[in-house]
Amino acid sequence: MPARHNLAHETELWDAYAESVTKDITEPVLNWTQYAGHGPGPELLGEPKTALELGCGTGRAAVHLTARGVEVTGLDLSPVMVKQITAHWAGRRVPEFVCAEVLDYLTGTGRTWDAVYSIFGAAWFTDPVKLLPLVAQRLNPGGVFAFSQPPPIPGAYGPQGMYKGGFAGKALYTYRYSYTPRKWRVLLERAGFTDIAVDVLQAPKRDHIGTLIARSALAP
Repeated sequence: MPARHNLAHETELWDAYAESVTKDITEPVLNWTQYAGHGPGPELLGEPKTALELGCGTGRAAVHLTARGVEVTGLDLSPVMVKQITAHWAGRRVPEFVCAEVLDYLTGTGRTWDAVYSIFGAAWFTDPVKLLPLVAQRLNPGGVFAFSQPPPIPGAYGPQGMYKGGFAGKALYTYRYSYTPRKWRVLLERAGFTDIAVDVLQAPKRDHIGTLIARSALAP
C-alpha cells in the first residue's frame, strides 16, 4: 500500500518541530552528518554560484553557504520555521527563505540552480520516484544533487511511518524514505543522474548510527 501523505497534518507536525528547535539556533555550519565536525563539508557541492536547499530547517547550512558567496534558496514546509528563521538571521546576508511543499515548488518554479541539496531534509521525507526527476529538471547542466540521512534499518526499506513525539497525543505523522545505497543509486540513475556515489559514512563512535550520503550530477 502506498504512503498516504496528509499535507495539513505534516505541516502541523513540522510547525511543532520548528517551535522546539528555533529557540536555540547555533552558528551557521554545513555539516552532512548528525555528528559535529564529522564528515565532509561544503566541498561536496563543488563550487556552485546558486543552490537550493530542500528542507532548510533552522537555516544554518543555507546561511553558511550564503556567507561563502553562494546565492541560496532555502525551502521549508513549515510557515513557523520560515517566519522564525527569517527573523533570527535578520541583519546578516541571508538566503531567500521560501515556505512551500517541495513537489509543488519544484513543479511550479521555472528557476534552476547549480546545486540542490538536502541534509536530513525533504529528500528523506519525499517519495524519491516523484522527487528525483523534478530535481533533475531544476539543475543546471553539470549541477550537483547531494543529500544525507540515516541509513536504513536492515530489512526495513521504502516509506517508514513516523508519528510526532511518540505514541500519545494527536495522530500527526509523516513518512521517511529509507533505501540501501544500491537502491538509491538505481533511483538516481533512472532519474537521469550520473557520477553517482552513495555510501554510508560510519559514526565517529563504534556501534553508533552512521550517515548515508549521496552525491550525483547532471551531464554537462
